[in-house]
Amino acid sequence: MNNVTKSMKGVVKGMDKGLASMDVDKISSIMDKFEQQFEDLDVKAAYMDTAMNATTASATPVDQVDELVKMVADENNLELGEEFGSLLPVGKIKEPEKKKEEEVVPVEDDLEARLANLRG
Repeated sequence: MNNVTKSMKGVVKGMDKGLASMDVDKISSIMDKFEQQFEDLDVKAAYMDTAMNATTASATPVDQVDELVKMVADENNLELGEEFGSLLPVGKIKEPEKKKEEEVVPVEDDLEARLANLRG
């Protein structure tokens, strides 16, 4: 993290010099360096976030967490609701349910039925 801080400090100093001279090429070059540093920082932050989430999610027993949440809810007279039991552990994404083809009504058929209803 110290390396990122030092390089960002250098880029900011370069921005000051570039803006003072009003050299378009110099400003463009400095802005490119700044953008690259910012992207590197984003990648490092995303990597750390993913690593931390994976570590804490896999190290925490799900049953104990659920029991603790239920215990706290009981102590405070809270209702968890039906959705609580169907939630997945952190980091897991529920697959969306596929729609049945029968449910999809073509727009043209619907419009024709409505027109026939109006005429009849």
